[in-house]
Amino acid sequence: MNRLRALCSIAAAVCLWQLVCVLGAGPKAALISPLEVGAALAELCVNGMPPGNLLPLHALYSLGRVLTGVLLAVLLGGPLGLALGASPSARRALSPLVDFLRPVPPLAWIPLAIVWFGIGFGSAVFLIFLGAFFPIVLGTCSGVRGVDPLLVDAVRTLGGGRRDIWLKVLLPGAMPSVLTGIKVGLGIGWMTLVAAEFTGVRQGYGLGYMIMSARDLQRLDLVVAGMVGIGLVGLALECALGCLYKHLLRWQ
Repeated sequence: MNRLRALCSIAAAVCLWQLVCVLGAGPKAALISPLEVGAALAELCVNGMPPGNLLPLHALYSLGRVLTGVLLAVLLGGPLGLALGASPSARRALSPLVDFLRPVPPLAWIPLAIVWFGIGFGSAVFLIFLGAFFPIVLGTCSGVRGVDPLLVDAVRTLGGGRRDIWLKVLLPGAMPSVLTGIKVGLGIGWMTLVAAEFTGVRQGYGLGYMIMSARDLQRLDLVVAGMVGIGLVGLALECALGCLYKHLLRWQ
């Protein structure tokens, strides 16, 4: 029933969108109907934008950049979050630096990223890393700090060591918050990537690059189709994370 309600809401939104376009309730040049978007999606899959660069390859290149950046954020942000959550001294020493850097938007780093890594894969991955890093750090830290101290004391009372505390109490207890941080970081990283690709890519592939190419040709239907493609990939990532959550948190 939940899936049926979701499909009905999507269908209702598409029908309303088509109705607005048919009635002309807005600037005619800016109204792109769902039918036109569907035709544009087919054109992107068959002909591509720029010609020869097909939509699936744009999505794969963007997805590869996102997953690389998020993986780096997990590898570096996860241990830092664990240290901040478990050690008051580390929290006092490093929290001011994290709180200072966290409000800076990833897009503000674009000029430095281009200078440091050039235009291409390195700068895009760096920006995605920045977007995903801080949510992962904060989620991990919050998860560790949220574990009931009585559980830690119980493990010690039963003769468990530090390894048992980490593997049997802290890590499982923090896992929901860690996964939430990864989910938020992945979403921010995905949005950051598309904006970063506006600055250019060397390989000629990327959803943001594709949208800018369509804009230069004044093809608003292809621009909206690219936006729909971004949403579809984001929905697929959400479903994949949902399956991962169910697998890792099946003990709940």
